[in-house]
Amino acid sequence: MFHERELRLGPVWMTATELPPGWRWRLPGRERPPGPEMGRLLVPLRGTRLHTAWDGRESVSAPGDLYVHGLSPLQMSAFEPVDGREVCRAVSVGFPTALPRLPGGGIDRLRGRRAAGDSGVGALLRGFLTQVVGHADTLRPTDGPRLGTALLDLLSAFFAHLLESEAAGEPEGRRRDLTLRIGAFIQQRLHEPGLSPATIAAGHHISVSYLHRLFQDHGGLTVSSWIRRQRLEAARRDLADPLLRATPIHRIAARRGFVHAAAFSRAFRAAYGLPPRDYRHRALAPHGRGAGAGQEPLRRDNSIN
Repeated sequence: MFHERELRLGPVWMTATELPPGWRWRLPGRERPPGPEMGRLLVPLRGTRLHTAWDGRESVSAPGDLYVHGLSPLQMSAFEPVDGREVCRAVSVGFPTALPRLPGGGIDRLRGRRAAGDSGVGALLRGFLTQVVGHADTLRPTDGPRLGTALLDLLSAFFAHLLESEAAGEPEGRRRDLTLRIGAFIQQRLHEPGLSPATIAAGHHISVSYLHRLFQDHGGLTVSSWIRRQRLEAARRDLADPLLRATPIHRIAARRGFVHAAAFSRAFRAAYGLPPRDYRHRALAPHGRGAGAGQEPLRRDNSIN
């Protein structure tokens, strides 16, 4: 069932929300806590997308995102499971907008900004929040203010980073960051047969046409071609792995997103010049040079950097 827990860390407050797999939940907006002007950071941790409405605007943030919404109270928040199998977890962080080391009005300029939480300062902040939620039962009352001070420092560093990126105003840098995030997103989901340009674009809140332009700018491959190359490379590595020698080839193909074993075999042979079975035999031969001797793995276009 729906579970929500609030933690007060000095001037900062956190609300940790958890839903069972497959559940959807919609909450009405809440009044802003009393005290100084507060901002809010939304952090989906696992298994859920967060839909929010505030000040006449709406947003969607997915796992891995860090989202700064308006200073007005939320009018609505809804939890949507990503795949219906994972427990949905998310954290909302309320903080005083008069953060140290930020120029006046800095937080207000970040309204509606979504940032990656899987690298740099964003990853540190997201990891800190995850750890606090995970160890909430072991915290003492005196730990709250100390953790709140540390969290304010991380928030300040994170917001300063966003403001500096905004000031730099380099579209190419933002495109590169988005492209790297998309690459990581694809790598984590190669096993999903339904992975497609449409699902990738939806997961990053961009249009399919813009997604295709990103790939054209970074290597010239189509999105589907790049996914196919990554799947083949992953399958090739699995076939050459001694720990997987007993795993049937059709299972290796399936775990890398190939639905039909015959289609996988044809694609693999076209890419590497050998059927998967022969490739594995050479790779695992006790005294052989290994499959791929004289063969060039699909690495030339293995990056969209």
